Amino acid sequence: MADPVIVRATYRYNIPAAKVFDAWLTPSQAGRFLFATRTGNVLACEIEPEVGGGFTVTDRRPHADADESFYEAQHRGVYVELDRPNRLAFDFNVEPSASPPTRVTLDFVPLGVSITELVLTHNLGVGKDAEANEERTRQGWTNMLEQLNKVLTARSWGFKVPGGL
Repeated sequence: MADPVIVRATYRYNIPAAKVFDAWLTPSQAGRFLFATRTGNVLACEIEPEVGGGFTVTDRRPHADADESFYEAQHRGVYVELDRPNRLAFDFNVEPSASPPTRVTLDFVPLGVSITELVLTHNLGVGKDAEANEERTRQGWTNMLEQLNKVLTARSWGFKVPGGL
């Protein structure tokens, strides 16, 4: 029997673990980094933050054939573990794909009072589909973890316009 394809992505944040953890369960924050792409547009982010609950992030993306048409993808997760601020795990799938759900586990490792290393592990399962999606999945999660850093460190108050009043 073949070994499952395991994708890992790690990112270090200068933010306490509880705040990094909470961003994954707060729709106003999660909708700004979860499955957000350069060419897509997140339309909705719904989260029910409890074991057995889950999330749905709907985004509109261009078709790969560049014919200027779009499709809506629904990224769904069902929470199987919520241990704030240490671990978050969910079974994940994307519709309209017919693939079975896969398991994503997030470990939030405090490295100091305000430093957190997030280790994301995605078990893609076995088979040619898992192997074919390994690198694309790794890059997708890496991009999301980088975007999460921007969300967590963004200033929400006003800014000064150069030459302005």
